[in-house]
Amino acid sequence: MDADRVLILGMVRAILKEDSPIVITDGTDIMVETGLYLQRGLGELHMPIVLTGAMTPLGFENSDGLQNLTESLMAVQLLRPGVYVVMHNRAYPVHRVRKGHSLGRFVWTDEHVK
Repeated sequence: MDADRVLILGMVRAILKEDSPIVITDGTDIMVETGLYLQRGLGELHMPIVLTGAMTPLGFENSDGLQNLTESLMAVQLLRPGVYVVMHNRAYPVHRVRKGHSLGRFVWTDEHVK
């Protein structure tokens, strides 16, 4: 996983040089960790970076993947610079979100995620 995150960080740095907002699809079990890794590695941002995924993968009945991707493409145009998780009609700063496994969705947390 760390090697993958290093590659993602390098790609994000290259894209940010073009002043473009970024949407990244990632697994929901590792999404927050990927976002926090990017936040630590990038410093001050001038564009939003959105991570999204699916609780029910594409190809399965009732998948939320396409809806989450569509919402992310809209959100990345509207959000302030920073790193976010966008899922199920919500945008969360990456350091304030966790996956609520029993709920089947991401939830706000008042604890700073490290």
